[in-house]
Amino acid sequence: MILQLLRFLTHTSQPFLVPICFVCAWAFISAIALSLWTAVRDGVNTGKRLHQIPCTHCQYFTGDYRLKCTVRPSIANTEAAIDCLDYQPKTNPLLY
Repeated sequence: MILQLLRFLTHTSQPFLVPICFVCAWAFISAIALSLWTAVRDGVNTGKRLHQIPCTHCQYFTGDYRLKCTVRPSIANTEAAIDCLDYQPKTNPLLY
């Protein structure tokens, strides 16, 4: 009885399995592609924001890992330094 019921369900559902699997596979591939696209887009946006940090072009930047900036060492090379009020561009890079 149970075996006949399973056989009946298998034979009646076979025409629907291929389209359902096809749609599920493409939905899975689309989700992976969307996830990759979102990760790349967020990475590019973060990179653009971090490239706005002006510390390396400032005359107060030392380049030493112990004291990066002589004026504001706590925010040197961070996003907080993007709008630093003490930023002074290097006039002669050979002197600094």
